Amino acid sequence: MSEVVHTERRGKVLEITLDNPPANAIGREATAGLSKAFMTLRDDPDLLVGIITGAGEKFFSPGWDLKEGAAEFDAADSGDTKEKNDGGFAGITEMWNLYKPVIAAINGYAVGGGWEIALSCDIQYAVPHAQFFIPDVHMGFIADAGAIQILPRRLPHSIAMDILLTGRRMGAEEALKWGLVNEIVEPDKLMERARETADHLAEGGPLALQASKEAVRHTMHMSIPDCF
Repeated sequence: MSEVVHTERRGKVLEITLDNPPANAIGREATAGLSKAFMTLRDDPDLLVGIITGAGEKFFSPGWDLKEGAAEFDAADSGDTKEKNDGGFAGITEMWNLYKPVIAAINGYAVGGGWEIALSCDIQYAVPHAQFFIPDVHMGFIADAGAIQILPRRLPHSIAMDILLTGRRMGAEEALKWGLVNEIVEPDKLMERARETADHLAEGGPLALQASKEAVRHTMHMSIPDCF
């Protein structure tokens, strides 16, 4: 078991907690642990729903662990992380064949790749003090783990470009206004709310649950007549 990624099965639900103090940054060990967790969710027929959250009260995740950044990129270039990094960043941003719903319980700051993890989920609950921003451009990177692809599809163009280019912070209330989170939940009720939804989803037909997500994923870019 990874020391920085904890998993717990609750019936048909897999809870995944990123626990890498002080801010839940994602380095090599977290990458491997998250990838393994999401592959387990995908492949285990007894699991139907996933929940991902961060440990602590301030940070969901700031994304890449910049202290390990150089080593990560060197390893990626050499192919050393291919097996551990199945599914893209954090094991989820490019796991296109994960048709089981994933709920993000956003317990604090979701920054850069941390926000991209949340954007890759199907339902998002956030605490009132959650903050969302993409600082990548000002650090010499591009947000290539989903933000560049997802935000312009979810937001008006000018709002998406403002976020991607300026790195400005979006609070939980604004995220709710734009539909980037489903609900704002008090910290002591966050996991309770996520579990309530997860248990409700798990009561549905497993094939219908996955087929619905698969159909949405494969038809989002199509015209309505072409979907039939």
